Amino acid sequence: MSVLFSVNTISKSYGDDTLFTDLSFDVKSGEKLGLIGMNGSGKSTLLKIVSGLTLPDDGEVSVKPGEHLVYLAQDDRFDPEKTIEKTLYDCLEGLPIDDRERHRRVNQAIGKGGFADTTIKTEQLSGGWRKRLAITRALCMQPDLLLLDEPTNHLDISGILWLEKILISASFSFILVSHDRTFLENVCSHTMEIGRYYDRGYFKIQGQYKRFELERERYLDAQLKKQASLASKMRREDEWLRQGAKARTTKAKYRIDQARDLRKELAAIKDRNRQTAKVNIDFSGTGRQTKKLIRVHNLGKGFGGKPLFSKITFELGPGFCLGVVGENGSGKSTFLSMIEQTSAPDQGTVKWADNLKIAVFDQNRTRLDPEVKLRDALNPAGGDSVNYKGRPIHVVSWAKRFLFMPDQLDMPVKRLSGGEKARIILANLMLQPCDILLLDEPTNDLDILSLEVLENSIKEFPGGVIIVSHDRYLMDNVCHRMLYLDKTREPAFYRDFNQILKARQAGEAAAKKPVKKAVEKKKPRTKPAFSFKDKYELEHIEENILAAEEKAAELTEKVQSPEVIQDTSLLTDLCARLEKAEARVQELYARWEELEDKKNAAEK
Repeated sequence: MSVLFSVNTISKSYGDDTLFTDLSFDVKSGEKLGLIGMNGSGKSTLLKIVSGLTLPDDGEVSVKPGEHLVYLAQDDRFDPEKTIEKTLYDCLEGLPIDDRERHRRVNQAIGKGGFADTTIKTEQLSGGWRKRLAITRALCMQPDLLLLDEPTNHLDISGILWLEKILISASFSFILVSHDRTFLENVCSHTMEIGRYYDRGYFKIQGQYKRFELERERYLDAQLKKQASLASKMRREDEWLRQGAKARTTKAKYRIDQARDLRKELAAIKDRNRQTAKVNIDFSGTGRQTKKLIRVHNLGKGFGGKPLFSKITFELGPGFCLGVVGENGSGKSTFLSMIEQTSAPDQGTVKWADNLKIAVFDQNRTRLDPEVKLRDALNPAGGDSVNYKGRPIHVVSWAKRFLFMPDQLDMPVKRLSGGEKARIILANLMLQPCDILLLDEPTNDLDILSLEVLENSIKEFPGGVIIVSHDRYLMDNVCHRMLYLDKTREPAFYRDFNQILKARQAGEAAAKKPVKKAVEKKKPRTKPAFSFKDKYELEHIEENILAAEEKAAELTEKVQSPEVIQDTSLLTDLCARLEKAEARVQELYARWEELEDKKNAAEK
């Protein structure tokens, strides 16, 4: 395969902040490369250097002549007064194509993007549709190499699946910067991480993300073992060097030079291994043993006469994690606000256990004052130390747990990145012993190493968790059940994302089937019959409902027990039985209403 581009010993710094040095690699034709790295490692800067928007401090970039590169930035910039159609036509200005080809490309792009009305101005688009337009505009230019910087930002699950489908079947090469591990796994044939913990400044494999995880772990383990081996060797050399001058005169001079080189090599590998520091997240539980922390029954909400969701019923106990998934605008954040009791439902109830303590991660970061200094944001109570799990920790040490440097402590919050603000909120949550964590899009702006730590912290938290996220990798790893909200169908509970996607596909297939209209025969209007059988069923339905609810409650308790949670096959079986039991409860309630209506109609 021919080389599309290569970078040769490039370096880039901003002031005292060095992103990378002496970086050299190439990308070949046909590569679909996933590019990952810690926040601040220089991923976005590297894409800008390859695209020519930014120059390296040293080194050079060579691009194959005639190759058409297109760069898709994180931030979507449009002329607010231009329509969708005009925006797409304008992106083709200057390309060596005629009007017929321009018209064909725009119409094809409109269809691929799913835009129903192309006369809408860009300023009227939501964040998700702005991102769709930005992606569609980039595709319209038909690149040989597409550089995508966090393209799933602002996309809901439908948008992510839409982009996934496009990239899987793409004929062009691309470099994709993303923290969405399932997305990387599904669309990328090669995976590369840049970071100062690698001897070449990066680690690249031909393979998908899950294979990369294994290879990276082997590499970093080997590097740690090498450090231990060099340290042992260096101790022996130091002992020799400490011997008297008379003893050393009989030794070869090359050994002194060898010891000096060994010391340099050991210092370099120690420095690389120090760079792998992770955020230290550990949520605090209150230690309460209550089995039912929250009971939600028949919850419903709507706005402007239009329902968002209805008939949501569940219980949440310690050690159980409920995921909430849905399209943008399906009511996920509204649902969380009712669990938190900051807004009221239109129907149904939310019952808390007595003196329940809830900690909330707010996706909009509205609980952070942008004007306060970092030290005050990390320590809202004030003083030089924070009180964590009953013991004082100096604010400098506390800041280091979240990868903040001491010289950042006097910096105002508004100057921090999205990932840094997310780490402040996580730090504040750790200072609040609680029974339930409500996490609204906690993965936004976090790098993959931080996401891995967050996953483990959620798993180890002894209380209940409700988490809203589009991160399929994290949700499948931490959630025991998922509630899927969709404006086109009733809310439903699923075991994992795979079940959700199958239900979506089944719903879409059913919607595409032509509906046969039966010829209706007019029948004389008669009173609906309320038979003796109906009367008997109505008289006994309450006891049937109670029995069904008891069965569902019993299964819920079993599902939440630690021994079941650790047994995957048993958990899967019990979850399936619980879904059937809850469906039976809903079915009985619906039948009760039907029988009451028949009874009332017959009595009129």
